[in-house]
Amino acid sequence: MNKVESLRDKEVIQQFKDKLRHQSYRNYFMFVFGINSGLRIMDFLPLKVSDVANKCELVIIEQKTQKVREIPVNATLRAEINEYIRGMKPNDYLFASPQTGKPISRVMAYKILHKVAHQLGIEHVGCHTLRKTTGYWIYQDSKDIKLVQKIFGHTSEKVTEIYIGIDKEEVKKAYNKLDI
Repeated sequence: MNKVESLRDKEVIQQFKDKLRHQSYRNYFMFVFGINSGLRIMDFLPLKVSDVANKCELVIIEQKTQKVREIPVNATLRAEINEYIRGMKPNDYLFASPQTGKPISRVMAYKILHKVAHQLGIEHVGCHTLRKTTGYWIYQDSKDIKLVQKIFGHTSEKVTEIYIGIDKEEVKKAYNKLDI
């Protein structure tokens, strides 16, 4: 599996949104849902309208860890959910394939994200980019690595720093400032 990174530029995030919105509303919503929830893609692709409608908090059992996660729904995500599910039935999947009515696969989600990344000239993008982007921006806002560690259930701060790309970014900045 290739290493993927977070999206660390809000302009790039907006470009991603614009391209996906032009492609399909479902693809746009998948991206927005992912970067605002911090959930693994395998945990949110199978969600139905009833799982998110009128909820202040999403309650998810993580497939990887089998732990129950409670995810507060921020104002941005709430507005997007409300708009997206308008006219949908409670039993409808949020990320349904038009052909089958079932949730799209992780592979399809990867193809969607990878195609847009390629169009934008961005490397190291995949499904986990969404989750890593959430962590990166929570860290940028709070500067609290312990908080991000707790959100993702990581075993150490170091794991979290590597996961969201803090070490790599700080090394790059140090070299760019170097003027000997």
